[in-house]
Amino acid sequence: MELGRRGSSGAGPRAEGGARTAGGAGLRRGRAWVLRRQPLRGTQEEGQGAGPGLVRCGRAGKRAEPGSRKMAEPEIQQLLGVGLIEKDTNGDALWVWCYPSTTAEMRDLLLRKCCLTDENKLLHTFVFGQYRRSWFYITTVEVQDSSVLKKVTHFSIVLTAKDFNPEKYAAFTRILCRIYLKHGSPVKMMESYIAVLTKGICQSEENGSFLSKDFDARKAYLAGSIKDIVSQFGMETVILFTALMLKKRIVVYHPRIEVIQEFTRTLPALVWHRQDWSILHSYVHLNDDELEALKTCTGYIAGFIDSKVSNRLDLYDVYVNLADSEITISQQAKEAMTMGKLHKEIGQLIVQAAEDPDKSDSQVIKDISLKTKEILTNLASFTEVSDDGEKPTLNFEALKQRRYPPATENFLYHLAAAEQMLKI
Repeated sequence: MELGRRGSSGAGPRAEGGARTAGGAGLRRGRAWVLRRQPLRGTQEEGQGAGPGLVRCGRAGKRAEPGSRKMAEPEIQQLLGVGLIEKDTNGDALWVWCYPSTTAEMRDLLLRKCCLTDENKLLHTFVFGQYRRSWFYITTVEVQDSSVLKKVTHFSIVLTAKDFNPEKYAAFTRILCRIYLKHGSPVKMMESYIAVLTKGICQSEENGSFLSKDFDARKAYLAGSIKDIVSQFGMETVILFTALMLKKRIVVYHPRIEVIQEFTRTLPALVWHRQDWSILHSYVHLNDDELEALKTCTGYIAGFIDSKVSNRLDLYDVYVNLADSEITISQQAKEAMTMGKLHKEIGQLIVQAAEDPDKSDSQVIKDISLKTKEILTNLASFTEVSDDGEKPTLNFEALKQRRYPPATENFLYHLAAAEQMLKI
């Protein structure tokens, strides 16, 4: 690889692709890099190029049971990119480098997510979230007494990927941070990134070793604590369960992002039969682009640190104020979320399981999952298969003939809608 350096010129700072960026970010200290993607050995592009090379660029601103094993996809199918953001002694946070490339929209998003542009100057060492089906993971460190980063006070390493696995990418970004602290250049980081991208492993006596297969997806799904949620909300946890079963929109507020992320990442486990963490958007700003992307989702769990989100009735069916331990059902969702005898039974089951000192979090999830399976099996008994062999649909007359309490019948009907079992 060749390291290109860009000297100062009369031209203003330009972002990758030639677009000038917002926020006053630009060329600084005469050094900035970008790696242009070239074909990797062993990929479909093999033979078309010689591998990644470093070129000069202007600096830019801005369904198993719990406990069962699930094999991860090869890393080359998961990692999407790596990036570097720095904050200098002037207090400017700048997008420095990325591989293979990224859009101006994504650069702006990641600058917003890293804590280096925050006015409150709180250092969040690790944050993660999702935007338009891409996950981002950001580790931020403070630079102290560095001989190679003299004009840098902080920097963030950003990884984007297709999969949800905070522990895996936190471990990898920590290694990349140590590499950058030592060398002050993205070249060495690239070597480790490419090693993980192609082989799933990078090894270093100085900076630590990383083995992708050590981080199973199932462990990421089970990393949160259902017991802690039940301890905080008790019987009201059934509101969260019901909202998730019906694929409603849940907004969670707390002023601390770490609290938001720990809570929200656990919620999808309440509907373990789906094993769908794509509904999780753990770090959302009240930004037009982000909210537009969020609104394209049928149901979701969205975390906010801005209390003004409580006024955005268009964003949620259920609002969770973690700071005050309050759950509110919006007016438009009350009919579908009407609670009855069945919900009381489910709530009691969840609380009893969570309060059992002999049960682990995964055992509590399994108990809830078994109850969920019982409900779905009961619902399936009211379905019929059409002549063309399509997915079974709900026979509403058969459901009404069972004469369930109104709240139970209402829940099963809306559950059938969520499971796409209604005739169109």
